[in-house]
Amino acid sequence: MHFSDERSFTGMNILIFGPNGSGKGTQGAIVQKKFNVPHIETGVIFRENISKGTELGKEAKAYIDRGDLVPDGITIPMILNRIKQDDCKTGWLLDGFPRNLAQAEAMWDALLKEGIKLDYVVEIVLDRQTSKNRIMGRRLCAVDNNHPNNIFIDAIKPAEKDGKMVCRVCGSDQLSTRADDQDEEAIGKRHGIYYDTKTGTLAAVNFFKDRVKVIEVDGLPGVKEVSEDLLKKLS
Repeated sequence: MHFSDERSFTGMNILIFGPNGSGKGTQGAIVQKKFNVPHIETGVIFRENISKGTELGKEAKAYIDRGDLVPDGITIPMILNRIKQDDCKTGWLLDGFPRNLAQAEAMWDALLKEGIKLDYVVEIVLDRQTSKNRIMGRRLCAVDNNHPNNIFIDAIKPAEKDGKMVCRVCGSDQLSTRADDQDEEAIGKRHGIYYDTKTGTLAAVNFFKDRVKVIEVDGLPGVKEVSEDLLKKLS
C-alpha cells in the first residue's frame, strides 16, 4: 500500500539496503546518476548538522562525544529535514538508515505523518560469506586507491606479473589491504546486525515488504550486471 502524497513529492523516493561488501555504495551512485536524485547518506547528514551547529546537530554531538548511539528521535528528524530540501523534490535515495526493525517502524510512521511517499525499497541480496570475502579481498593500489582490485571478484581480480600480484589497472606491484577490511571480528559484528531477521536490518527490509514495492537484486554478478538489473527493475 502507498500513502497519500500530501506535500507533492513527485519523484522517485528510494531506500537502499545491502550488507557491507555488496557494492551498495557503487549501485547507489549509479542510481543517483541515472535518475538525477541526491544520494543521501546518514553519516553525511550527521556531519553536516554538527558542523553547522544546528540544534539537532548539537544534541547528536553530545551523544557522540559520550560514545553513545544517537537516538532515533534525533536521527529521523535530521533525515526528514534533509529529504524536504529543494534538491529532493524530484526524489531521493537514502542509504544507511534504518539499520534495524525499530528504526524502520519509526521511520515509516514519521514518513506517514509528514505525507512523504516511499516508492521503492532496494535490497541487494548477497550471502554472508561472499560479503565477508569481498571485504577481505579488497586490495588498494598505491598509485590510485580508486583502481578496483579484489582477489575474490573475478571481474576485478589483480593481474599477475612475474609470479607477483599487480594492479589490474596500472600494473603497480604495490598492493595493500586496509586494516579494518581484515578485522574479522568487526566484519562479523556488522554483518551480525545486518543479517538478523528478527530485529536487525533484514527484519527492517521484511517490514517494508508488506508496505511498499521491494526490489531484490542479486549482488553476486559484476557491478555492470547488477546495475543493469537494478535500473531495469526501477524503470
